[in-house]
Amino acid sequence: MSYITLQDLTRRFGESEILALADDGTGQVDQEEIDRAIEDAGGEIDGYVAGGGYTVPLSPVPKIVASYACDIARYRLYDDAATEQVTKRYEDAIRFLRMVAKGEVLLGIGIEDGGETAGTVEFQVGRRVMPGGGF
Repeated sequence: MSYITLQDLTRRFGESEILALADDGTGQVDQEEIDRAIEDAGGEIDGYVAGGGYTVPLSPVPKIVASYACDIARYRLYDDAATEQVTKRYEDAIRFLRMVAKGEVLLGIGIEDGGETAGTVEFQVGRRVMPGGGF
């Protein structure tokens, strides 16, 4: 499943930039090249978020994931000619995905149940645990 479309890339970065990156030689966008970059971005995202316990492909797609998918796909389209800004945005996306994989950032959607919990909480009223009345 793709997290973004050509329309998302165009909306975010402009038609002229996308055309410059993926011109099919006739002044039209090469849809196959766009699809390849989008699929690569999706695969990269899935690899990280699956490590964080999420079922992939993500559904629904969090807006932050779609935004970073655009940055990753754009970086892939630039290939060896990525500018400093494009590279920084790609690195920011990967940093975010690594944090998701480590569980430091949650996406706000379901995580696969790993079957393990930290336990349960039990409250007992009317019993002093600390001598002298507590704090």
